[in-house]
Amino acid sequence: MYVEHYRTEVVPALQQRFEFANVMQTPKLDKIVVSMGLGASVDTGNANLIENAVNDLTTITGQKPSIRRARKSVSNFKVRQGMPVGIMVTLRGERMYEFLQHLVKIALPQIRDFRGLNPDSFDGRGNYAMGIAEQVIFPEIDYDDVSHVQGMNIVMATTAETDEQARELLRLMGMPFSDPGDTARI
Repeated sequence: MYVEHYRTEVVPALQQRFEFANVMQTPKLDKIVVSMGLGASVDTGNANLIENAVNDLTTITGQKPSIRRARKSVSNFKVRQGMPVGIMVTLRGERMYEFLQHLVKIALPQIRDFRGLNPDSFDGRGNYAMGIAEQVIFPEIDYDDVSHVQGMNIVMATTAETDEQARELLRLMGMPFSDPGDTARI
């Protein structure tokens, strides 16, 4: 399991690399937030797209997402206050590690011409953000049942103080980062 991998291999490696005096100083994964924007449902007025997206995200993460609604009306985007504009789920604990393992070992290798993730997508505080263009890279989603191909955003929040510590944590957890000089990546 990924929790045991973190405790037995990642923590000692991080402690040695960054010379932490205490085990509690080593950075860890705090939460993973997976979200989908539902702009297509606003354009078409199709409420079925929202239901399908909720079912897909529930299948992928194992947790039912919350529907995010517009806070105020924006006429240029044809959005009214209270309309559903996205869905999101916050994973912690066992489900978080399960999702990370599934993402790293099964889903990311499904991406065509995959050359690694951008190692520079950190926010300066140790959190990593990435985007996936299609939900069909997850094998739980049946391609024939998909009515609308939907992308998603994945944010991994860590307790690391620097981006370097967070990058090393995620690298040791199995995230396939590309070489810094490689410009052809997702």
